[in-house]
Amino acid sequence: MKVLVINGPNLNLLGSREPEVYGRKSYAALTEYIKKTAELLRIEADIRQSNSEGEIIDALQSASASYDGIIINPGAYTHYSYAILDAIKAVDIDVLEVHLSNIAAREEFRKVSVTAPACVGQISGLGFYGYRAAMGYFSEREEMANE
Repeated sequence: MKVLVINGPNLNLLGSREPEVYGRKSYAALTEYIKKTAELLRIEADIRQSNSEGEIIDALQSASASYDGIIINPGAYTHYSYAILDAIKAVDIDVLEVHLSNIAAREEFRKVSVTAPACVGQISGLGFYGYRAAMGYFSEREEMANE
């Protein structure tokens, strides 16, 4: 099983950007957490981060031929990128949206995700564990399909 993990704008600043919201662990710590979790679940995880909407769209569009699932944290694009929504709709594999913070408990504009309706689900507010939960979903889905 191969999963693409896409992290959007400002996630590269984890640890220094609003640590009271996103925690004190760095982006490097997040990528290490994802890699270790993937290894435990026997998943191959490719991790990408971009502050560019176009690069995120390109990653989504090229994923269908190579991946069994996508985990995306669109960052602020969550709340207004119809282009990313359309790219998610265009891929023929499941996409799970993940957010480190609980977006429903934050500022009013952060409570709405325009991208989530195209995803199979959304995990919000669990910190790094949200990525583990998303990988667990893909792993279990694969196991059930093989039974």
